[in-house]
Amino acid sequence: MKKIITFGEVLLRLSTKEYLRFSQATDFNADYGGSELNVATSLVKFGMNAEFVSRVPDNDIGKCAISEMRKNDVSTNFMVTGGERLGIYFIEKGASVRGSKVVYDRAYSSFSSIKKGMINWEEVFENANWFHWSGITPGISQDAADVCLEAIEVAHKLGLTISTDFNYRANLWNYGKSPGEIMEKMVSLCDIILAGDYASKQYFGIEPEGNSETELKISLCKKLMERFPYAKKIAVTNRVDLNASQNKWSAILYDGATLHQSKTYDITHIVDRIGTGDSFMGALIYGLNHFEDQKALDFAVAASCLKHTIYGDTNLVTVDEVEKLLNGDGSGRVVR
Repeated sequence: MKKIITFGEVLLRLSTKEYLRFSQATDFNADYGGSELNVATSLVKFGMNAEFVSRVPDNDIGKCAISEMRKNDVSTNFMVTGGERLGIYFIEKGASVRGSKVVYDRAYSSFSSIKKGMINWEEVFENANWFHWSGITPGISQDAADVCLEAIEVAHKLGLTISTDFNYRANLWNYGKSPGEIMEKMVSLCDIILAGDYASKQYFGIEPEGNSETELKISLCKKLMERFPYAKKIAVTNRVDLNASQNKWSAILYDGATLHQSKTYDITHIVDRIGTGDSFMGALIYGLNHFEDQKALDFAVAASCLKHTIYGDTNLVTVDEVEKLLNGDGSGRVVR
């Protein structure tokens, strides 16, 4: 089976317990995550061969992060070490009308000072057919952006399918370059795009037009395909925040001719919504490798719906569990 390669930063996630605010917390749960790592882990849980490429410090915390990846059967054969620290993010989980809050502590991380030439991308992409990256990575530093573009160009030259999740993070992009200036060339070589209204505007000044939600989504997809004609498919997720504990969740997939729409899930009692976009992306990659487009979209939305019920960055669900929900069983009954 051909490998799927993902590239990005792994972070130490420190979460307040239960629903405590930062000011109330006396200790934190420690886990590891990051957008592209989350995608790789989802793919492995679905039975695919996924390799995560990154740079971590050569210390106990960096080794713990790699150990966690290996525990989840994510391949780490091309990890590089160096630098001084692993990036951190703190999360305070919201409830009801109080939203969650994230604080980053990732300046001067090992990954932010990665350099071109540190990774032999031709070797990485040997026996691979897919490369995934997200807009978080080039937002970290100029060096990270340079290495990400280096990877994209090699993957394109070798004929891999390339996917991206726009994943705009306003708290990044502080090294003097505009997001659009960096992202334009990268996105222009992508086959599969996971986009959003807000990110598309921030990166490229693209704003959809229309009188209904469907018209707006189609308009966004068409404008993105006009801007990036190499793209074969564009997905857009739709989240309606009723409050921090209840969301409505759906998505569309557009191939330039046909618009596929998913059902809408009403998700109540959300356990953790961090990583749900990554879980959608991982499941969409799996779906596009196994199903026709409508089933791929439905699979991705159902998988990411389940992620809302799981603590942590990672979607720890199987294909069978996703298929069960797809087939209408959302009862939550005990399996004995």
